[in-house]
Amino acid sequence: MSRSVNPWKIREAARCIISGGLVAYPTEAVFGLGCDPLNGAAMGRLLDLKRRPVEKGVILIAAHFDQLRPFIKPLAEPRMEPILASWPGPHTWLLPAADNLPEWLTGKHDSLAVRVTAHPLAAALCQACNSPIVSTSANRSGQHPARSPLQVRLRLGRGVDYILNGSLGGNRAPSTIRDGATGRVLRG
Repeated sequence: MSRSVNPWKIREAARCIISGGLVAYPTEAVFGLGCDPLNGAAMGRLLDLKRRPVEKGVILIAAHFDQLRPFIKPLAEPRMEPILASWPGPHTWLLPAADNLPEWLTGKHDSLAVRVTAHPLAAALCQACNSPIVSTSANRSGQHPARSPLQVRLRLGRGVDYILNGSLGGNRAPSTIRDGATGRVLRG
């Protein structure tokens, strides 16, 4: 990354998430919009702001696989090997959702989209929250994803409580999404 971020800024962003706020942050390709995945009020705000239907579900990102364990049911070891080998990185996998996850995470699916991020600021934010966070593009549904803090403000206005400023990773497109059970690419 070309610019380092003061650790205080990461702690501020984490405090915002922990207290139920919405935070925009840089990822591998675009600015993400995130919150505490188990905070129903925060998730309601996020979905309303994006104008995203709850049925679609969301992606969770984490600093390491252990943060995702409470949210998923791992597949058998031969299927998990390529998944774990792809992380950290811009690879999102659909894995069986843990029992009793809220509908706002999985939508109409029995799986959950998860990724161990390779972006240092996004990973530091997950680490500071001591939890995975929601990761959806910082834009309204149907708009182009934001690639800068200014674009976050132009697309989402004051609906975002905190913007963690930093450089994007080197990817030109959002993460690839694959089905963990089959390896089939759902978004390339």
